[in-house]
Amino acid sequence: MSTIAQNLQAVTENIVAAAREAGRAPDGVQLLAVSKTFGADAVLQAAQAGQRAFGENYVQEGVDKVAAVAQALPGLGLADAALEWHFIGPVQSNKTRPIASHFDWVHTVEREKTAQRLSEQRSPERGPLNICLQVNISGEASKSGVAPQEVAALARQVVGLPHLRLRGLMAIPEPEDDFARQRAAFAALRRLFDSLRADGLELDTLSMGMSADMRAAIVEGATIVRVGSAIFGARHYNKEEQ
Repeated sequence: MSTIAQNLQAVTENIVAAAREAGRAPDGVQLLAVSKTFGADAVLQAAQAGQRAFGENYVQEGVDKVAAVAQALPGLGLADAALEWHFIGPVQSNKTRPIASHFDWVHTVEREKTAQRLSEQRSPERGPLNICLQVNISGEASKSGVAPQEVAALARQVVGLPHLRLRGLMAIPEPEDDFARQRAAFAALRRLFDSLRADGLELDTLSMGMSADMRAAIVEGATIVRVGSAIFGARHYNKEEQ
């Protein structure tokens, strides 16, 4: 078993334990393997170990990796359609076309203009692009995301766009070591999610929680957790990526 396969097994076991602690079905939590800065070979090792959803932060790196992995998958006996590609980095206006063309999900929509561009540039043949709205749940001045009080209006705008499917909310709360404080931030996002559902929006996704706070996120209802270095190892960034 490769190191990546062993790491995936360990992370999956942690997800199962957290879900059971919360009285939830473990299969209600999807692991998104954050493969940014790692090559196609690392993704292929994870795919061979059963991982199917991968997250990328950088557009060109992600686009190149999607193509390289698709080319290699048949040789491993795996179909390209078996993998999901999630864009989880900031969405720049001049990069919406490759995102709309190559990814299955975008977790980081925070403006109507961005959503409009993604909708216009999504090929109908690919099916709807799955969207999460990024919420600045901790109110950090330096953090991306729409303010909680503005989420409902943005959600209504996105729901009305063709070629997009609004799935839910995403957040990266302010880092906390205390488990109770971790839970409090995720609980706030869940309450916002529940209020949107109560208003009639058909949402099913809470993308929240990473390696350091995954347990708290799962206890508070996360349906997608985003884990990278615990699977692939320490990252090595280029200067332009830092």
